[in-house]
Amino acid sequence: MPTGPDTLLQALRWRYATKAFDASRRIDAPTWEALEQALVLTASSYGLQPWKFLVITDPAIRAELRPHSWNQSQITDCSHLVVLLKKRLITAADADRLIAATAGERGLDPSLLEGYRKMIQVDLIDGPRSQVIGAWAANQVYIALGNLLTSAALLGVDTCAIEGFSPPDYDRILQLEGGDYQSCVVCACGYRSADDKYASLAKVRYAATDLVEHR
Repeated sequence: MPTGPDTLLQALRWRYATKAFDASRRIDAPTWEALEQALVLTASSYGLQPWKFLVITDPAIRAELRPHSWNQSQITDCSHLVVLLKKRLITAADADRLIAATAGERGLDPSLLEGYRKMIQVDLIDGPRSQVIGAWAANQVYIALGNLLTSAALLGVDTCAIEGFSPPDYDRILQLEGGDYQSCVVCACGYRSADDKYASLAKVRYAATDLVEHR
């Protein structure tokens, strides 16, 4: 069932970058499962899904991460901490995996998708974008981040996207060094504290007439 325009806009006006979470409140299992599925359902270029999402609920790990996150309290006080990872490289194996998954899901002979696979090969594996594949993968991860922020707002869950952290230290602590994925961006999810003064501040956005142009 589609969400109405008023419901969507109300949720987006309600959300803000939560600075203080209520450490006593936890997101219930069905709500969190829906948010995980929202991440899984995120769109990506070619459908390659060059990401993984680490959900950190272990207090000890979060305490270890906090000093490498500008000591921001959201890291330890939120209900669920998500570290969004990007793929370091796109390889022929990634293209093959997508083609096999697509053929299986849609009941197709993989040979029918060879043209699509070649597009990926020419663009991301052999082409000029292979030289900036880290930036390309990060762009995809930020699509997932935006989807998480909006989905959470629609479910009444507070979030704070966090770029103020040390990716190398996160990779070390989360044992990602030398692997296929690396830390890209972080998102704290939970419920705002009643003491968070930022919750009541007016949202500052430029007028639509300044940002949206029709031609």
